[in-house]
Amino acid sequence: MKIDDYELLIQLEKIGTVRGTAKAVLISQPAVSQRLKFIEEYFGEQIFIRTSKRLKLTPSGEMILKHAKEVIEREKEIKNKLAASSIEVRGTLSIACSSVISQRYLPSILSKFTNMYPLVSIDLVTGLSENLIRDHTKYHVTIVRGEKIKDSTSILLFKDPLYIFDTEPFNKDEVKQRPLISFKSDDYFQDLMNHWLFFHQDKINPIQKISVDQIETCKQFMKQGLGMAILPKSISHVLMDKFPHLPLEVQGEAITRDTWLCYQGGIRKLPQVNSFIDLLLSEQFD
Repeated sequence: MKIDDYELLIQLEKIGTVRGTAKAVLISQPAVSQRLKFIEEYFGEQIFIRTSKRLKLTPSGEMILKHAKEVIEREKEIKNKLAASSIEVRGTLSIACSSVISQRYLPSILSKFTNMYPLVSIDLVTGLSENLIRDHTKYHVTIVRGEKIKDSTSILLFKDPLYIFDTEPFNKDEVKQRPLISFKSDDYFQDLMNHWLFFHQDKINPIQKISVDQIETCKQFMKQGLGMAILPKSISHVLMDKFPHLPLEVQGEAITRDTWLCYQGGIRKLPQVNSFIDLLLSEQFD
């Protein structure tokens, strides 16, 4: 049995379908089925039962999956111990990062890091902050937007001001009635947006809401004149010279989307983690 086989079992249980797992691990559906058949033959037990909706673990499968998670955890532990005992910075660095930060800032940061420490392998997961927070203990470092993670060391990386954009001007002497385009985000961001709209309902009155899944889609819809959009400066700075916009402020204080670096106590003993955190803290987030 290879580590990849154990990881495949975990993905199958997590995703629940052979098709979805094949898409996630970037191999063909027949290849996933063949590998699952090999694993079941290796253990001499059926691991999953196929139902109309998803794969279900058998009692034997539950024991095998538990074993798989333990094997992978021990593999990570020995890699971390080897990395900590090595003079060279090496090992695996696992990062969970907000999609906005991973698209806007992380590529250049990781480019610097891998040039400095070519022996370090990068394991990166991106997504919505609220999803990353739930599993933050699985990663060496977690970079999230909004609220910091409780019971962890949390360092504020930067405050990201929010702006409302539109293709039509914001006139001071009239109430602006336009659709409001919103993208899928966490409740904290929605609260910030609703808080500002409440204090400015005498100036801005959204006549309908358009919901999209991605922040980039929201931006493109606004550019096509479909309505207003509230966007953080980090991904909208290129729009400011082209489209009418207003900063989100309440009583003269800017409303910001805070970005946090979070990690568990003691994790900086790992050289690859400590080196990455040092690099991250030296960055200027404009």
